[in-house]
Amino acid sequence: MAEAIRSDWSVDEVEALLRLPLLDLVGRANAVHRAHHAPDDIQKASLLSIKTGGCPEDCAYCPQSAHHREVELTREKLMNPDHVISLARRAQQAGAERFCMGAAWRQVRDGAEFDNVLTMVRGVRDLGMEACVTLGMLQPHQAQRLAEAGLTAYNHNLDTSPEFYGQIIGTRTYQDRLDTLSYCRDAGIELCCGGIIGMGESLRDRAAMLQVLANFAPHPESVPINALIPIAGTPLAHRERVGIFDLLRMVATARIIMPLTRVRLSAGRSDFSAAEQALCFLAGANSVFYGDVLLTAPNAGTGADAEMFVALGALEDA
Repeated sequence: MAEAIRSDWSVDEVEALLRLPLLDLVGRANAVHRAHHAPDDIQKASLLSIKTGGCPEDCAYCPQSAHHREVELTREKLMNPDHVISLARRAQQAGAERFCMGAAWRQVRDGAEFDNVLTMVRGVRDLGMEACVTLGMLQPHQAQRLAEAGLTAYNHNLDTSPEFYGQIIGTRTYQDRLDTLSYCRDAGIELCCGGIIGMGESLRDRAAMLQVLANFAPHPESVPINALIPIAGTPLAHRERVGIFDLLRMVATARIIMPLTRVRLSAGRSDFSAAEQALCFLAGANSVFYGDVLLTAPNAGTGADAEMFVALGALEDA
């Protein structure tokens, strides 16, 4: 019998899960996963940067921040909607089911550019794909317009715990993020909301971030787990790469406390082998970002992914 779905987790409870012996944790997560999901159902989501660079936020991990002047990144204006829709069609033909579009904005401003984003959303939905955008902070009426355009989900990550957040971002508060998520939920838009590990946070911080997510009611429909990609020119360029066991613990714990959520392997996935990613699928991950690039960072290529998914499938008779 499946465990009851809760929205009253304590940080202590979540931290205790993260500290379990790894094989016990993965075994428990796998049982929860199989109770709520088909084990071979792994969603493929494609991610495109529709407006790159020049963001006024100071997020320490992000190469698109205008504060990090040593980062080598070409700024690009908002893409043409027709071109974006053609790229969505290409992603669909490559196997993607969800098309995610990201603009390096602090917040959405009403006007021609937002209207163009709405056109993109409608175009992606007309292809029969799920549509997700990440555009920064929203006002309630903007969330409503996105919903009316058919938007499936809005991505707005918490990034880390409330306690560690101020060491990573100074230009937007944690409450700002929660407000935008609330506006999207009120408009009937699904939430795509996760965080990043490997930024110097403690295990307690990781638990606190997951606890915030797990105490949403309902839980976010998708939770991306990002492993920091240290990028030259950013304040976190010196951080060591995240190891597979840290990622595995986050995936398994997220699955246990958010049983119905899609847990997505996101940034940093290209650093892990097919076998290491398979462990994450065993622990409850059931979505990946699919394609060669994640906004401005490298991702596992579609060719390598195709080989991995073939290997994960049933063997044919020899």
